[in-house]
Amino acid sequence: MTNLSAREILDILVAFPSVSRDSNLPLIEWVEEYLNGFGVNSHRVYNEEGDKASLFANVGPDAEGGTIFSGHTDVVPVDGQEWHTDPFVVTEKDGLLYGRGTCDMKGYLACALAAVPYALSLNLKRPMQLAFSYDEEVGCTGAPPMIDAMVKTLPRADVAVIGEPSMMKAVTSHKGGIGFMLNIKGFEIHSSLMHQGVNAIMEGARIIEWANQQNTEIRAAKPTPLAQSFNPPFTTLHVGQISGGTAHNITAKDCAFGVDFRFVPGENQDDWCDKLAAKVAEVEKGMQAVVPETSISMVRRFNVPALQPEKEGAAEGMVRGLTGDNGTHVVSYGTEAGQFQERGYSSVICGPGDIAQAHQPDEFLSVEQFKQGEKFVRQLVYLLAH
Repeated sequence: MTNLSAREILDILVAFPSVSRDSNLPLIEWVEEYLNGFGVNSHRVYNEEGDKASLFANVGPDAEGGTIFSGHTDVVPVDGQEWHTDPFVVTEKDGLLYGRGTCDMKGYLACALAAVPYALSLNLKRPMQLAFSYDEEVGCTGAPPMIDAMVKTLPRADVAVIGEPSMMKAVTSHKGGIGFMLNIKGFEIHSSLMHQGVNAIMEGARIIEWANQQNTEIRAAKPTPLAQSFNPPFTTLHVGQISGGTAHNITAKDCAFGVDFRFVPGENQDDWCDKLAAKVAEVEKGMQAVVPETSISMVRRFNVPALQPEKEGAAEGMVRGLTGDNGTHVVSYGTEAGQFQERGYSSVICGPGDIAQAHQPDEFLSVEQFKQGEKFVRQLVYLLAH
């Protein structure tokens, strides 16, 4: 395999339109072939449908104590966005690298892959481990089975560095997230006799209004010390889409919407699950008092644990030592960092780029940040040899 620069690899990765709704297998196949060219075996973990896969690999000795370089391969859609360049071609202009995923987060993946031959040139005492997941953008659903497979297959690493864009700052905590899909089965009747039917949309509105009331109460309460650093410094409930109904003069026989929670570290996510389930049961009981065969189903869509601050965490200490960053940084978005931490890995977020550019039209990663990311990854690899 001919050594490729991080920039050359970035060009290749961005050219794969690995939007979350589509397969990422062409990208995974390329990464697998790239690693094979250096004699590095990799492992795939497929989704249930078999059209997506995560990939992980151990670069270096079969020894414990390594460092995981973790990131996601999927990107968000460009539909409806006004781009001034081809989103799936890296375009450099005025010191900026434009393209979907340059910032979030194929830039970091390119830095990690470019460092593989460098790692193999060193006499590593501990391995460099790669962990590239799918479907991070739709709830970090691809990372958990990948991490479980890594625990069973690879020597145990000490730390996980998740390369989400953080402007190369050490992010030591993020909010968690839980998402539920609610499907309400009502009973159709002419709206002039609506008291004899069950309007699934109007019953769903009771749950949505409950979410509004929860947000009002939460916002009025005093934030906990752990929550104060976040923006906003409290847990939030959100409904972003809703569908249902047949016509304006018929009580809706169905309604579907999601209820998502972004909760601050230190709160018990199960408490929020229980509160929502109690409200759903209350509304369902009222529906069934009118028409017994009506119902509400509640299915969990995703579960992303919060990244908790670690006291004297190994990952945090290592990153701070390399970057010189001693500030306190937290983020409200979720990552697989909490999932790695939940399985016993010391975890931290640090990667090139500004999260403000993520998901935006004309997404970009500055050349300066990209170079800092390259240097950072090589420094992490160097530590594994000493």
